[in-house]
Amino acid sequence: MNGNKGQPAIIFDIQRFSLHDGPGIRTTVFLKGCPLSCAWCQNPESISRDPEMAFYKESCLGCFECKLVCPKNAIMDSEEKRVRHEVCDACGKCANVCVSRGLRRIGERWGREKLIQTLLKDEAFFEESGGGITFSGGEPMLQHHFLYDVLPYLKEKGLHINIETSGMFRWERMERMLPFFDLIYFDLKHMDRSLHKTYTGVDNRLILENFLKLSRSFENLQARMPVIPGINDDVENIMKTAQYLIHANSRTIHLLPYHPLGESKLLRIHSSLRALNINPHQPEDLERIEGLFKKEGIDVVIYQ
Repeated sequence: MNGNKGQPAIIFDIQRFSLHDGPGIRTTVFLKGCPLSCAWCQNPESISRDPEMAFYKESCLGCFECKLVCPKNAIMDSEEKRVRHEVCDACGKCANVCVSRGLRRIGERWGREKLIQTLLKDEAFFEESGGGITFSGGEPMLQHHFLYDVLPYLKEKGLHINIETSGMFRWERMERMLPFFDLIYFDLKHMDRSLHKTYTGVDNRLILENFLKLSRSFENLQARMPVIPGINDDVENIMKTAQYLIHANSRTIHLLPYHPLGESKLLRIHSSLRALNINPHQPEDLERIEGLFKKEGIDVVIYQ
């Protein structure tokens, strides 16, 4: 029984017409909150479970209307950092008066009916293209109560449903939702337990256990790997990843090349992460990694 039935979700973005989060044209729902804090995170604003304020200094007009309405005295005069996050409660009043959108609240509460109505707007595109809905994050499984509330209706409508997961979830929560998923994208970040904890904040024991369980109970499981220069692209880790996939009877991996997109976001929010200051892989680097996987019998898809 779902004791949290009707509980809203905290969603920080909804992207319509997505083409890289599963087959066809899709709407991707980004749920807030993640148990990992990956050093290379592309969406650092997704890590905190709670709504938060972000400052886009390039959009700021310097009018300080925000300061006049803030009930917590959380607005500073600094051009680099506008919000005192230690006292801010993300009420959003500053964002409401910011005509240039220099201040924005990241994360809004969405009820079940509102989200369903939004998702069904593109039902015709899903049907025509073989697309559907993708739940991403953050880690969507942190808001499993909401997912379990909304998934049966989407499935009843015949929509293709994908989830992108870090694998950091309690098995029983995923198991009861498997009948509603058509596809699962599962990230494998590092095979070494200690290094996994160093770079993501958690070790990989539960993640690897969950992947094995899914490989034995769910047909359309797709492994993915963010490829980070100098962190998980060495020969030893690639070989161990390939061997693990073979053990799980999984023969394809999607590679997600590192891009410093998330680093610009770190300056906008309150985050303990710091920029890696590394360069993305060159095409020949990705070809080398692809070759290592293929040598072990693993097919590779490289995202561009």
